[in-house]
Amino acid sequence: MSLPVVPLGRPRRRRADAARNREHLIAVAREVLAEGGATAITMDGLAERAGLGKGTVFRAFGTRAGIFRALLEADEIAFQTEVIQGEPPLGPGADPVQRLIAYGRARSTFLMDHLKVMQATVEPGGQISASGVEFTQVHIRMLLVQADLGIADVDNLAIQLALALDGPLLLASYSPPPATAKRVGSLEDSWQTLIERLSRPLV
Repeated sequence: MSLPVVPLGRPRRRRADAARNREHLIAVAREVLAEGGATAITMDGLAERAGLGKGTVFRAFGTRAGIFRALLEADEIAFQTEVIQGEPPLGPGADPVQRLIAYGRARSTFLMDHLKVMQATVEPGGQISASGVEFTQVHIRMLLVQADLGIADVDNLAIQLALALDGPLLLASYSPPPATAKRVGSLEDSWQTLIERLSRPLV
């Protein structure tokens, strides 16, 4: 007995609708985040503002933390695209040491800009996971090899440098210094100092 034709098309339409709803919800979540910060985003509030049912929000993200994971994933993809295809020194075409410096500075800025979002991706009782650490490790290793700094064990060094940027400890423990504190630099500056000293010729 042959299967009916019409039902075969329905799942595809539902998937397309679900994808459109999800993109719409992510866009609305960005608006709420920009206006009120991470604490302003709730499942009910997002559904109301987007003009969709709460069930649609649950199907798209599962939990409130899932909303933030979706936001972070989209921004992570955009960041990695800039690294792979963007202008130097972050993108291809610059000296590998300069690319290492540019990557660490850009990554530090990305992490600090997304700190609250990353913390909000954690489910109750869960742990903060580093965002993009695998990409960071692979990218740093590639640049270390290209830089040819005379370091035999680039694999372990790449792991240590990646953790300096994307380690859960950094995300869990870092907080900006108070406004009254004396500022002598930033995470971006410290990363540049580290790479410059690492690449300094041995005498």
